[in-house]
Amino acid sequence: MSKPAKLWGGRFTGATDPLMNLYNASLPYDKKMYAADLEGTRVYTQGLQKIGLLTTDELSEIHRGLEVIKEEWANGTFEEKDGDEDIHTANERRLGEIIGRQIAGKVHTGRSRNDQVATDMRIYVREELKKLSGFLKELILTIVKRAETEIDVLMPGYTHLQKAQPIRWAHWLSMYATYFTEDYKRLQEIIARLNASPLGAGALAGHPYGIDREFLAQELGFSSVIGNSLTAVSDRDFVVETMFWSSLFMNHISRFSEDLIIYSSGEFGFIRLADAYSTGSSLMPQKKNPDSLELLRGKSGRVFGSLAGFLMSIKSIPSTYNKDMQEDKEPLFDSLTTVEHSVLIATGVISTLNIVKEKMEGALTMDMLATDLADYLVRKGVPFRETHHISGECVKVAEDEGLSGIDKLTMDQFKKIDERFGEDVMAVFDFEASVERRTATGGTAKSAVAKQLENLKSQLE
Repeated sequence: MSKPAKLWGGRFTGATDPLMNLYNASLPYDKKMYAADLEGTRVYTQGLQKIGLLTTDELSEIHRGLEVIKEEWANGTFEEKDGDEDIHTANERRLGEIIGRQIAGKVHTGRSRNDQVATDMRIYVREELKKLSGFLKELILTIVKRAETEIDVLMPGYTHLQKAQPIRWAHWLSMYATYFTEDYKRLQEIIARLNASPLGAGALAGHPYGIDREFLAQELGFSSVIGNSLTAVSDRDFVVETMFWSSLFMNHISRFSEDLIIYSSGEFGFIRLADAYSTGSSLMPQKKNPDSLELLRGKSGRVFGSLAGFLMSIKSIPSTYNKDMQEDKEPLFDSLTTVEHSVLIATGVISTLNIVKEKMEGALTMDMLATDLADYLVRKGVPFRETHHISGECVKVAEDEGLSGIDKLTMDQFKKIDERFGEDVMAVFDFEASVERRTATGGTAKSAVAKQLENLKSQLE
């Protein structure tokens, strides 16, 4: 039996440089799209049968062969061979071996690898993002559940990594649940945008046999057809959007990790990571390192780099399909895998860590209530700009006097700073009361945080 010819080989008589074959091949990484490729071929051949280019018997035989190939890939028995440039040529070559080349040779009628790969990628990415949506939703709900359970715990809130005002631990959790919920919503928008079919666009100019592209789209689960055949084969915006989304999500997961790394340090001691997400030191037996969080933080750079690299690959290629576009798969697949693993690790970390309530609440200091002191005078009719200055003066006097906090100032000292201070000023120095004053939407009062958590759950529904 003669060796199968390359799909594009009829015009070429010279041998290809072996290194060029290796350089050109994408099967080592695009074979993960085998199911999408086989499904695309299954539906495309139905379209060919509808317009009379395949008989019912031929279609049945093709579909039988596709099922055999799918099973081989699934159970790891598919035999890759020299000449299998990519998943498309590998599947078509194997189909010919199973049902004969005479029938198998018809499956590519009117179809190009240009619209074939674009279709495969959209199917594959769509299904991967749907799966990722489920994992991300679980992360968000895990954070929300933790926040609901530990809503009574107070801790310092920080700006510039300096103690600022008291907040609830649940408020901090709600912040990242909000970031991740926005990521979740953006992900649904990307899934909707990429769910348009390029199949039937041919190499670039359209289909010569009048295939029903709407039928192909519907059967493959696409919500629409890409209306321009030139765009259909060359558009990789969905790849860029997916990698941009991945980069933005990893930026959020990196910040989340950095906070938890700081909170787990000996200097803070707010949280303790589970052993499953920590490692020890090879030299110092007392160490418990937050490796899971450091890896989450570190892998963000990997995803950022994939996006930047692919943007440079496609920034100046001419219209329609060019081989540069083959560079879309490796960074895209790597980004999707990294993000999926990161979501699962983050879920494990946040669901198993322990908080140290005494450390969190013990880190609260009275100087964090300086704004509350200014608000006390505002309620007596004093302009805030004036009260801000007066509160700052109280902080300075307490420091100059070597007092442990502004709550240690005597009534005489308060009166000397400003006569409008009364005996009721001492009620200001209560951390629970401070957080409970912040009842406006988005605030750190218990009622406000509870509303945030309910809102997040409703958005996920």
